[in-house]
Order: sequence, then C-alpha cells, then structure tokens
Amino acid sequence: MQKRTQEIAVGVFVAAGLAALVMLAMKVSNLSSFSGQEGFEVVAHFENIGGLKERAPVTVAGVRIGRVKSVVYDDKAYEALVTINIDSKHKLPEDTSASILTAGLLGEQYIALEPGGSEKMLKYGEEIKLTQSAFILEQMVGRFLFDKAAEGNKTAEGAVP
Repeated sequence: MQKRTQEIAVGVFVAAGLAALVMLAMKVSNLSSFSGQEGFEVVAHFENIGGLKERAPVTVAGVRIGRVKSVVYDDKAYEALVTINIDSKHKLPEDTSASILTAGLLGEQYIALEPGGSEKMLKYGEEIKLTQSAFILEQMVGRFLFDKAAEGNKTAEGAVP
C-alpha cells in the first residue's frame, strides 16, 4: 500500500512539473492569454518596425492593454501597416501616439501608446496617425561611421603637403 502511495505522489509531482513547463513555454512564446476577449482594432503606419512580431504586447504606461494582430507591407504608402487589437475595456483618445520600443536584454519589441488630450476616442478601424518607428542600432552605427569617414576625407583634402 505504501508503494502505491509513493507512485501516486511521484505521478502528481511529475504532472505538476510538466504543467509548469507548459505554462513557461506559453509565457515565453506570448501565448499566455487564452481568453478570447474581444476588443477593437486600430491601425498604424510605421516607416520601420525593426523586429516587431505578431502577438507583441501593446502597452500604455507599462500596462499591457492589447496585442499586435498583424504586420503587413503597404504597397501604396511603402510602409509597414500594423493592426493592433486593444482590449474592449480600454479607451484611448484619437490623438494617441504609438512608438515601437525594445524591452529586455533579448530585444523583444513592443508598441507603447501615449494617450493624447482629445475628447474623442479611437474607434474600431481608425488609424493612429502619430507614430515613431523602431530605433535600429545598425543604422545609427552606420551613420556614425559614415559621418566619421566623411569628416576624415575633408581633413585629408584640406591638409597642406
């Protein structure tokens, strides 16, 4: 009887461990919310989205209020068109601005919304007009190096032999 009790305890412990691993995997892959909570969708155009992915968090004041639903290329505007799903319990002014920021050491990107002061609220399908693209470190390093090289060429041209 004692052996059977031990086997049951080990089985429960293993099942709890597996459940914890599944929860951890869901958290890491941004699938932690199973709720089919309805919300409203808004869109935003960005010149460069960096590494922004579908299901990336959308935050206001650091609090997650939604997720990125889709990221597509707009052939007419030559920009990325990002569709954002915001939980229905939240309201945002129509002059809200959106920025793509980076979180953590691994560089996970997310959208941070900054509410404006308008009395009118964003509605389903409307566009967030004020956007700030992702900060791309490689572009900044390239510009810095290009500027230094151009500065060096000017110095070399102006030098007297």
